Amino acid sequence: MSIGYLALVLHAHLPFVRHPESDYVLEEEWLFEAITETYIPILQAFEGLQRDGIDFKITMSMTPPLVSMLRDPLLQDRYDAHLTLLEELVEKEVEHNRMNGHLRYLAEHYVAEFSRVRQTWESYDCDLVTAFKQFQDSNNLEIITCGATHGYLPLMKMYPQAVWAQIQVACEHYEQNFGRPPRGIWLPECAYYEGLERMLADAGLRYFLTDGHGILYARPRPRFGTYAPIFTETGVAAFGRDHESSQQVWSSEVGYPGAAEYREFYKDLGWEADYEYIKPYIMPNGQRKNTGIKYHKITGRGLGLGDKALYDPYWAREKAAEHAGNFMYNRERQVGHLYGIMQRPPIIISPYDAELFGHWWYEGPWFLDYLFRKTWHDQSTYQMIHLADYLQLHPTQQVCCPSQSSWGYKGFHEYWLNDTNAWIYPHLHKAAERMIEIAHLEPADELAWHALNQAARELLLAQSSDWAFIMRTGTMVPYAVRRTQSHLKRFNKLYEDLKAGKIDAGWLSKVEEIDNIFPEINYRVYRPL
Repeated sequence: MSIGYLALVLHAHLPFVRHPESDYVLEEEWLFEAITETYIPILQAFEGLQRDGIDFKITMSMTPPLVSMLRDPLLQDRYDAHLTLLEELVEKEVEHNRMNGHLRYLAEHYVAEFSRVRQTWESYDCDLVTAFKQFQDSNNLEIITCGATHGYLPLMKMYPQAVWAQIQVACEHYEQNFGRPPRGIWLPECAYYEGLERMLADAGLRYFLTDGHGILYARPRPRFGTYAPIFTETGVAAFGRDHESSQQVWSSEVGYPGAAEYREFYKDLGWEADYEYIKPYIMPNGQRKNTGIKYHKITGRGLGLGDKALYDPYWAREKAAEHAGNFMYNRERQVGHLYGIMQRPPIIISPYDAELFGHWWYEGPWFLDYLFRKTWHDQSTYQMIHLADYLQLHPTQQVCCPSQSSWGYKGFHEYWLNDTNAWIYPHLHKAAERMIEIAHLEPADELAWHALNQAARELLLAQSSDWAFIMRTGTMVPYAVRRTQSHLKRFNKLYEDLKAGKIDAGWLSKVEEIDNIFPEINYRVYRPL
């Protein structure tokens, strides 16, 4: 009989990147890489577990931008072409490396991998949302929502209507795609501020996730720390991240992904192959890029890329199995220790970015597969559970007020508000004020209705926390700046046209085609609460 619970939670999110106005935009490949390296491998693991009778349980957020992109016909077609190019390249690599046994072995590994990806992609008619939904329907997966565009809610709290729009539009979009209301929400960046729970309750949400210190510094101090949820005064539950289990997987320094046997992320064929050879498979302007075909392993800490040894998937898979066993063992010891102290079953919340598994940590989906299998067959100390199921089994919890927090650098808001990105907020706040203002308008005709709804879309897209995050990291900054500016410019033109009563129908039609997220949005979501 188990004496505790483990809840794995994956956060599947990418910013809304879709450019029908261009034949090729590099940033669209963020989605393509995630499909190939993360979402399809995770689905394949789920299929194998279900086939083998393992009743696995995992929670996964699928954000509205990600769901929208996965279901977009243009992006589906472009992914198909992207995958076809990869398949062509690895077939060419097999022949190119025919005299080098190890490289040929690795090229053949990728041939088989991309073939399996193709098979899975086509078996679901290119609709991975439906693929994940089938595992929700079987109660193996619980899918939760997020902010409509992953807006950083604490930095817009002075405009409650803007926060409400992020929550309500997300919940409506979830129901349109999954056929039922969401029960839980992954707060964007796990960022919480006091009072947010009232809106979550009004939206019908039952629980949210926050970082551990959001629970540890709650008022009054929670008796069981992060090893039990707390209820806010609205009845919405807050689950806190467990630091110990998170670090064992997440950390590149002491976590599993840094093992010498695992694949080296930063050494890619796109940068290493002869230029004329690789040119047909890189960007149209001839610039090199990552292809996802990587032949080397981490090898050891402190080594330069030139000192990396060749990768071997067999030994990497063995290491993933070893690490899954270690993770299980550590959770058994942790649960046993906590149960002795608490005298009630603890719950360990282990949340991660989904893209860690497969994209950044190539062996991550193997790790998950082994962990579920070992948990099912080799132990009885804990059981894996969905957060909603836990609340149903344990409806009585301590009532506390969580602490303001995030899972970002230093645990608060600094990563999204600093000298690299602070310039965006006066513009976002002004746009929010203007959106609340025009939300009172009643459209004179269908064109005005379209303009008001598009204004709401543009504000939501400008508010994405991804743009501020990218500005702070220093990678792809021009794109993040351009996206922020373009959405604000489009919003301001719509505002001015609506106020003047003269809407540019042709221009609006083009913008609706480019920024086509939330086709059923109603701008009145910005009216006073």
